[in-house]
Amino acid sequence: MASLQEPWLLENGNLKGSSKEIRHGRTAHNMSSSSLRKKSDLTLVSKVRCGMLRHLLTNLQEVILGTKLTVLFPAIPLAIAAECYGFGRPWVFGLSLLGLTPLAERVSFLTEQIAYYTGPTVGGLLNATCGNATELIIAIFALWQHKIEVVKYSLLGSILSNLLLVLGTSLFCGGIANLGKEQKYDRRQADVNTLLLLLALLCHMLPLLFRISAASVSLTEVPTLQLSRVSSIIMLLAYITYIIFQLVTHRQLFEAQEESEEHGDDLSEETPVIGFWSGIVWLVGMTAVIALLSEFVVGTIEDASESWGLSVSFISIILLPIVGNAAEHAGAVIFAFKNKLDISLGVALGSATQISMFVVPLCVIVAWILGIEMDLNFNLLETGALALSIITTAFTLQDGTSHYLKGLALLLCYVVIGACFFLSKTPS
Repeated sequence: MASLQEPWLLENGNLKGSSKEIRHGRTAHNMSSSSLRKKSDLTLVSKVRCGMLRHLLTNLQEVILGTKLTVLFPAIPLAIAAECYGFGRPWVFGLSLLGLTPLAERVSFLTEQIAYYTGPTVGGLLNATCGNATELIIAIFALWQHKIEVVKYSLLGSILSNLLLVLGTSLFCGGIANLGKEQKYDRRQADVNTLLLLLALLCHMLPLLFRISAASVSLTEVPTLQLSRVSSIIMLLAYITYIIFQLVTHRQLFEAQEESEEHGDDLSEETPVIGFWSGIVWLVGMTAVIALLSEFVVGTIEDASESWGLSVSFISIILLPIVGNAAEHAGAVIFAFKNKLDISLGVALGSATQISMFVVPLCVIVAWILGIEMDLNFNLLETGALALSIITTAFTLQDGTSHYLKGLALLLCYVVIGACFFLSKTPS
């Protein structure tokens, strides 16, 4: 098959190839999550004589028990029970967050399984739209409930978390674990993502500057909204062009060097473990559960804020991204330990690019369709934090090499920003 001869890696639209480690459109997002997977023991299941029952049990074994995060799955029924039986709303919020963690990793696994049958291009496109499904679904439910500030805070937090926390932890841990080696990565990946992040920053800053420069806020309210919608359309077009650039026209620019060593964990992912239609059904089911838990999270965030004594901004910007993407983040750090920074950068920068260039403008367009006035003005403090984070990350990655001090600097930036939002608003 042609797909066997052209392995490509697309992290949220960012393409790389590696014949040893990447097959059938596997992504940096997939490979990051795969570090938390475990090989299923199908000895008992294979003894079941009924073919349909054996097929069902095999799917349950691979999907539910095929991850090291299986211990968190009980949080899902507990969250549903807490909501149905009127337990404390903060409990519903906390359990829903825990339940979203393994679901995000399993969505990555299922998209990878489907990519085995569709080939690298369709698999890459699937990941380009589903790479941050959890954040998108939470944002849509928050929009539906007219909680625009929660939408902005959660998406901003995801970008900051990827740029500073995930990337910083990866560079720091990778530098400590590889003190005797020079850590290098492909600058082309970082350059392309940084360019798009700066474009997204421009689209965020102009509505803010437009409103600040006016004599009266009321005079700029409608023009700011119109500018945001036009900018969102342009950002979406730029993201589509970005996908074409990586998948079609310039994919050869992002080919990685072939690894000289074999890894058993990677080889175990060389063949699909569930069928195509089984993967589709599981993906739809997982997405439905994510939607349910996301509705719980959005509906109980104010109660959790009041009960825990934390502002909604701090919970949305700091806690939601850390818990919701814990599996992906842990995988990025694990690959940094292995001195594979291209994968770690693919996870951090690719996710930040997808959120800023795809999820944020898509939310503005969806809000427009729903008759909700959401703009790209994230306020002065939030936009300033985003700008400084992008600029700091760009300077950190400009020379193509890494050491632990760069990672520490990014982590300290994240700590300072977290402290700022912790103190910026007094809980009600």
